[in-house]
Order: sequence, then structure tokens, then C-alpha cells
Amino acid sequence: MRIRSTGAALFAGVALIVSACSSGATTAPSVAAPTTASVAPSTAPSTAPSVAATPAPSSALKIGVVTDIGSLNDKNFNEYTYKGAVAGATDIGAATPGSVVPKSSTEYAQDIKSFTDQHYDVIVTVGFNLTHDTIGAAKANPNTWFIGVDQAPCVDPTGADDTKFACKGDAKTLLPKYISITYQEDQAGYLAGMVAASVSKSGTIAAIGGTSLCAPCIRYIQGFALGAQSINSSISVKTAYVTGDFSTKAFGDPVYGKQYATSFIAQNKPDVIFQVAGATGNGILDAACSAKIYGIGVDVDQFLSYPNADTCIVTSAEKHLTNSVEATIKTIGAATAVGGPQLFNASNDGIGISDFHDKTSLISADLTTKLATALAAMKAGSLVTCPATGCGVYSK
Repeated sequence: MRIRSTGAALFAGVALIVSACSSGATTAPSVAAPTTASVAPSTAPSTAPSVAATPAPSSALKIGVVTDIGSLNDKNFNEYTYKGAVAGATDIGAATPGSVVPKSSTEYAQDIKSFTDQHYDVIVTVGFNLTHDTIGAAKANPNTWFIGVDQAPCVDPTGADDTKFACKGDAKTLLPKYISITYQEDQAGYLAGMVAASVSKSGTIAAIGGTSLCAPCIRYIQGFALGAQSINSSISVKTAYVTGDFSTKAFGDPVYGKQYATSFIAQNKPDVIFQVAGATGNGILDAACSAKIYGIGVDVDQFLSYPNADTCIVTSAEKHLTNSVEATIKTIGAATAVGGPQLFNASNDGIGISDFHDKTSLISADLTTKLATALAAMKAGSLVTCPATGCGVYSK
């Protein structure tokens, strides 16, 4: 859920937690001269045949990254997505990706066009905010691969962005080279809920989402509740959403987030709170720290991306941005990529929780074992982390 969050590490001791290349792109593997195997004297024939060196991968694909507003080294979506693009380029032997950091949202479209005008083969766009302009670019440039990180395109029957969210068009068919990377947020939320329930002393924990219209937010929180209940079946999980629309208050207002959370904490008295509200959520973490309760971050390791709240952050529910972008670029380089939504979850190292940093003493050996067991079950597909009906759907 990348919606201007200003907040990819694995937690200690536990491993945590998409048809051809673009038109005009070619793959030209380099050829290494074979080595000459040493030959033993005739009385003792060699058993080791000559072996040719493995050619280094090489690709002519040009890769560009258009980030969201901010910086390339933000310890957040921009940085970890770009690192994934660099890793993917290295894997396939392509040149280091170019990058553009918009100064404002009005520059998204032009910055994407700067790469299409230069005939880049793969363009990665970072986060929900760039969805509209990525759809437009993918429609205008059908021979270019687009990777939309944390995007879920909604299009009309012509393949244009549907601002009314009727979504009557099939993006996978209408925009066949637009890969939208999505994540199974409920799995990451589940792990975070296990941690919350384990460190809670009062038996009351909470989660606040940015808007009740945000399906990823809802999945995070649904998973959080189920994970907490797996540790303590009688735990009380208080939930709320800052707003019921996509106004600035939902994800872009940390001052309001702190005000909202301060009132919520006073009324509900949780001792752990999970924020799923982007930059507004940073204010929620501030409120948690002020109230001297624990906070849990979202999407990336917020201990690193939002150090203002380090005194109370225990962990963060993560989307493994670097892994997912790298893996997606590799499929394009291998000519096996398929457009449409590509889901990343525990089974392909797409989600997890962050390192506990200075809160490691709160994490018992028993919890570490339970987290590892839960992750293994997620990988196997045997652990239910979201309601069977209504997953991602808000209900009062």
C-alpha cells in the first residue's frame, strides 16, 4: 500500500517474509573462450573433459525507474524499488537502470514519457500514486514493458484509466505489457499481529487504516487480527479508519494522523497499535510514542524510514519491494513475462516483517518459533490469513 508513506530487512533468526522482450530489444550473450583442461600423461588418461566457461549474462534491455516524490534514498518505496531494478538488471546483464525523481505529482506523466521518448524497454513506476499515468503510458506505448509497483489498475473497456472505478475493462488484455505488482498484505499483517499480541500486556491492541475504501489496508488489518488471535484467542483488537474516502487525511496528513490516533488511544486504551495509513500513519506512530505504547509500521522497515518513532516501533509489516521488482525484471529478461497482476506473498519471498532492532529483548524464543512455523505454513499455502468471505472488504 504505497500511498506516500514516508516511513528490507528480515527479522533476526527467522527467514521472512512476473511474453517476449520488448519490441526492438535483443539478447546478446557474451561468449567466453573455452578453457583448456590439463592433460595427464598417457599412462594416466585424464578423467576431466575440457569445460567451457559459463558465459556472463548480457541483455540490451534499457530499464528506467520513475519514483514517487521524495528522494531515491528514502529507506522506503523509492529506494527499495530502485535497488530491485538494479539487482534485476545485474541478473540479466543489462545496464544500470536510469532513474527520475519527480518534484511533484504534476511531473509523473512527463517523467515516464522521458523514458518512452528514449525508447526504454522496461519502465518501472513506484507506487499507487503513479497508477493513472502508468496506465496512460502503457496504453500509448503497447510495445514497452511497464512494471507498476503496488498498483492495481482499474480501466474502462478502451484500456483507459477508469476514475469512476467501474473497472469494466480487462487491464491484462487491454494493456498486455503492464505488469502490476501486488502483495498479499494479510500475510504480513498476520505476522505483525502475532508480534503485537505477544508484546501486549493489557490484552488490547489496535490497528488504524487510512481509508475504509483501501482493500490492501483492510487485508493488512484483517490479517493482523487473525495473527493476534493465533497467539491469544481472547485478545481484543480495536480497529478504525481515519476516513471513508481518498482525501489527503487518509494517507497524506501526519498532523491529523497524530490527532486522530491520540483520541483513539485515549478512548480504546491499546498498548500496541499498527498503522496502515501512509504518511498519516507516521502521525499515528508519533501518537503511540507519546502515549508510551508500542507501534508497528507498514510496507517497509519504518524503524529505518521513520526514525522519529524508533523509541516505540517494535517491527513493521513489509512488502519485499526489492525481491519482487528484481524477480519481475528477470522474467522480462528471460522472455517469460506475462502482463497483468503479479502477486507476491510468502511463497515467493514477497512479504515479511522487519528486524526488531532495539526491541529484540521483547521477542521470546517461543514467538520466534511460532513466527517461523507460521511463515512455513504460509509458504505451503496451509495457513488462512484472511477471512474466507470478505477478504479486503470493509465491514463495520
